[in-house]
Amino acid sequence: MRTINFQADFKSWRRAARGLLISKTPPDEVFWDDGSSTSGLFSELSFSAEPRAVNTEALPSGGRATLNIPAAFLGLAEQAACHRDVDRWSLLYKIAWRILYEEERHLLKIETDPEVRRINLLAKEVRRDRHKMTAFVRFRKVGECSDTSREQFVAWFEPDHHIVELTAPFFAKRFAGMDWSILTPEKCVHWNGDQLQFSDGVQKSIAPSSDELDDYWRTYYASIFNPARLKLKAMQSEMPVKYWKNLPEAPLIRELTVASAYRTRGMIDRGVNEERAHVSAKVPRGVPNVESRASIVSPAEFVAASVDADLDQLRDAAACCRGCPLHENATRTVFGVGPQDARIMIVGEQPGDREDLIGEPFVGPAGQLLNRAMAQAGIDRSECYLTNTVKHFKWQQSEGSSSRGKQRLHRNPSASEVQVCKPWVIAEAMRIRPRVLICLGAIAAKALIRSDFRVLAERGKVAGESPLAAHVVATVHPSSLLRWRDGPDKIAAFDGFVGDLKLAARLGAEE
Repeated sequence: MRTINFQADFKSWRRAARGLLISKTPPDEVFWDDGSSTSGLFSELSFSAEPRAVNTEALPSGGRATLNIPAAFLGLAEQAACHRDVDRWSLLYKIAWRILYEEERHLLKIETDPEVRRINLLAKEVRRDRHKMTAFVRFRKVGECSDTSREQFVAWFEPDHHIVELTAPFFAKRFAGMDWSILTPEKCVHWNGDQLQFSDGVQKSIAPSSDELDDYWRTYYASIFNPARLKLKAMQSEMPVKYWKNLPEAPLIRELTVASAYRTRGMIDRGVNEERAHVSAKVPRGVPNVESRASIVSPAEFVAASVDADLDQLRDAAACCRGCPLHENATRTVFGVGPQDARIMIVGEQPGDREDLIGEPFVGPAGQLLNRAMAQAGIDRSECYLTNTVKHFKWQQSEGSSSRGKQRLHRNPSASEVQVCKPWVIAEAMRIRPRVLICLGAIAAKALIRSDFRVLAERGKVAGESPLAAHVVATVHPSSLLRWRDGPDKIAAFDGFVGDLKLAARLGAEE
């Protein structure tokens, strides 16, 4: 067994393989050591990458041996050589040997051959990784060269395979007018407008995390996002989650995805001609003026079109929401209240009679009970963000007469009304980014956790990850406790409610 020591790149392998093929060294007599820790474990005898002595009398008159290797193999081998598979070098040599000495000139056309199938798979995975690099590299401006006045940019990428050198010419051609560096953990590439240079890999902390161009990326991504063509599996296949952490547009993905169904339904309801007119008169980003706010008929459309809107801007827009019939009988929209950096976000079901009149959530009898429970659980209400899943009060007039006259009786919102209003609470959660999200009652839990969630059976900390918060806690709505008759059972129910809030408080206090 001969161990061939060489640099782990295609040119070095090709030079060594040429010498071995000229000397007709069979594949089973060669061990390829590219310097990696894995290959070095099996090294037996150090051998130079230079070819063995060749009988010069057997060479053509020019003194140089000719190896008739198909160009198709060389192109395929160059790609496969960039793969991280430790057996790639021996695979390439086996195929080259078979083509030259086993009279298999058309070997690459036999797709069912195990070795051909393997080299094609390696090359395919490398091509895919190169495509991801060209698609998901995001340059960030770091300054300007004082001598040349050329802008300087830096990007960070984490490739799966050894593709930096093979892919660098694409960026040199595409971004020839600026100086740039692409940093990776294994190898970095730099362009100065004239030539490519390579250096050792670095840690991610060296790369900039943001710049003023990030906002442009987010604006561009939101503008090209088409909800009617959204296919989650296809999107995650083309844009795997592992790349999201390095993309400035990544924070928008979940929000646009959640709102896609509502936007699509609105487009269908309006029809083609009305949709074109709607797009041409699209509400501007930020806070719409009074006249344009009247056209906000869908929460999902406004939320998706106003990805940079803060809570105050969302609140102003929600005040003119006409997404469902509930606004017709409600006094006002009841939006959330609380600090934008709240660690705990509490989501109820819908405003009650008092909330509808005053314009704030949890100020009626249920809110007073919630205040008492929060105090016992050690939660400061002023440090929490409180809101409801549905922003308008749904009610019906009581029949008959009483000493206080006719009353507005609470009615549960329908599933369609919850779905239409849901983008508002999703947008609130995306701005707050709470550590703990507390869902009070079935409506909030089904809207924000899953449609078949059962509060009484699954109350407490909800297992699994949520895009809305680090932890999700589900419990009963305080209004349900008001309906209990006084006695031990009511006390036990209240204590259980306090226990759920204490759990949320502990989770919120974790770092």
